[in-house]
Amino acid sequence: MNYSQFLNMIPEATLMAVLVIVFVADFVSAGRKERRWFNPLVCLLMLAQVLVSFVQTDAVSAFGGMYVTSPSANVMKTILAAGTLIVLIQSRNWLSRPDTSFKEGEFYELVVSTLLGMNMMMSAGHFLLFFIGLEMASVPMACLVALDKYRHHSAEAAAKFILTATFSSGVMLYGISFLYGSVGTLYFDDVAKLLAAGTGNLTMCIMGMVFFFSGLGFKISLVPFHFWTADTYQGAPTTVTGYLSVISKGAAAFTLMAILMKVFAPLTEYWTNMLYIVIVLSITIANLFAIRQSELKRFMAFSSISQAGYIMLAVIGNSAAGVTALSYYVLVYVVANMAVFSVISVVEENNGGVTDMDAYNGFYRTNPKLAFLMTLALFSLAGIPPFAGMFSKFFIFMAAAQQGSAAAYAVVFIALINTVISLYYYLLIVKAMYIKDSDKALPTFKSDCNTKLALAICTAGIALFGVCSCVYDWIAMAS
Repeated sequence: MNYSQFLNMIPEATLMAVLVIVFVADFVSAGRKERRWFNPLVCLLMLAQVLVSFVQTDAVSAFGGMYVTSPSANVMKTILAAGTLIVLIQSRNWLSRPDTSFKEGEFYELVVSTLLGMNMMMSAGHFLLFFIGLEMASVPMACLVALDKYRHHSAEAAAKFILTATFSSGVMLYGISFLYGSVGTLYFDDVAKLLAAGTGNLTMCIMGMVFFFSGLGFKISLVPFHFWTADTYQGAPTTVTGYLSVISKGAAAFTLMAILMKVFAPLTEYWTNMLYIVIVLSITIANLFAIRQSELKRFMAFSSISQAGYIMLAVIGNSAAGVTALSYYVLVYVVANMAVFSVISVVEENNGGVTDMDAYNGFYRTNPKLAFLMTLALFSLAGIPPFAGMFSKFFIFMAAAQQGSAAAYAVVFIALINTVISLYYYLLIVKAMYIKDSDKALPTFKSDCNTKLALAICTAGIALFGVCSCVYDWIAMAS
């Protein structure tokens, strides 16, 4: 075995090094009452990981083509590592509580483990390596959801997550077995060549693709694979919910797009029609259910389902522009969504763990700065100019419209109409903060330094990613 091949896996190798360093630091300092240095250490290590992923731009392969990465995959790894850094910065206040401080090391180790699995998943050139990466991300994620098991129904949320994840993994493996039985290989390139040559049973290949899509549809929370989402988001710790809503979703969406465009390219006419239906259902049903929510984390769960539908619009275009649009959308979604969850987290800590929307009535009068930042993030999620969310939606719609068919135009039109609906329910929160009065309004409180830093990073992204063309150009050059 040629161990020098690990040098072609620099992002994964450095993540493994980060995991080992965090584990050793946690083991050596276990039992100490205060470890104020721990969070800054982990954040610095993750910052180094972001820089490593940013520098690694070449297309390389390892282990006989089982590991294959590309410049576009490295861009997505950089985006997800940056999003994870924001999560780690924002988590310090929650991890400083007496009932969670002793689990600080476990939280960091599980977060890094999930990110490592997502990187392996995005760089897989073989279905078995893809599945290993998927499970490396899913199992630690279930542990993260259950981390607060004695509070906020976290154990119930984890049970629903792991049971649904197990079922979806089984369905996915069933689909992969159909593909292997039909074409006799699991290498992405070989499967694509054999499908293009007409080798194997077409019906079995289509069934395998449908089952595979169903398994990843669970990870992205697409309708009708979304039933776990609201309960898991509500029960999980808020920091974990934020991580699950953006990082996990972004990795799964990029992987699904890459496999559909690369492996199942000969079956484009079949998966395109399937995508049309799933996208329309995801955006429409999620928007309608979001309007009815009174609990903010459940509200954001349905918002994330709707956003997943928008992300999948980029796949319809089946082009380099679609890859660029998807990566850019995930980048903007990371900063906007993490800004919202940062505010939710700090409000929850100062409101006895309550995350109901009614708690935000009159929020602007007592905490105007947080209310203003929350408004900017919600406007970006809704796609209101001049924030970055408007540009991300524009590029997504353009990528989908490039497909050129009447069905694609119809899906884009329905998505545009749903954008108006999403603006309505996002404004419900703004209305509560600025217009509604409350006899039990939240008191004025100060955010901790880490929350301020996380919000500053997210707000800068919301304001600048749309108007600084260099960000989009950087992603486009890699696609």
